[in-house]
Amino acid sequence: MLRKLNRTLVVVFAVGTVFGILFWGGLHTVVEQTNSLWFCTSCHEMDQVYQEYQQSIHYKNAAGVRAICSDCHVPREWLPKMIRKVQATNELYHKIVGSIDTPEKFEAKRLELAERVWEGMQATDSRECRNCHAFESMDFHKQERRAAEKMQKVIEKKTGETCIECHKGIAHKLPEGYDDDDD
Repeated sequence: MLRKLNRTLVVVFAVGTVFGILFWGGLHTVVEQTNSLWFCTSCHEMDQVYQEYQQSIHYKNAAGVRAICSDCHVPREWLPKMIRKVQATNELYHKIVGSIDTPEKFEAKRLELAERVWEGMQATDSRECRNCHAFESMDFHKQERRAAEKMQKVIEKKTGETCIECHKGIAHKLPEGYDDDDD
């Protein structure tokens, strides 16, 4: 009886392990696919956003380094990444129900959507920017004078400013109605 129970437990454990590995592998695959440039630009509303991105320094630059949508919009750490993925279901919901299902409707909500992204970046101290950009790695002699001065002031004074405060519009055009005097 005890031997049969032990065998049953081993089989249950083995089957559970296999299913767990398959589930985890499937989840990981789906998460990584939803981080792809293809996935992010697959909606026709994103055509204009994608074209803007292609004109940005994040798409083409002297260093040959390219940041894609998920590099800026999805955290690398697992828990924050999963939280962002859950939040993104709201965007898919609005696509499905038709609130942003055309380029015109998207443009009409663009300022609101951008402000939401900027708030998130502000709240995380521009965490995704800092995944690639670090003050210690910057060569201030290669930056424009004004930019180098501002960056050094942020470092020295610990002003509490974060990347997005000065770099809105770095990868996408600023939305209609945006007034930088409000910042």
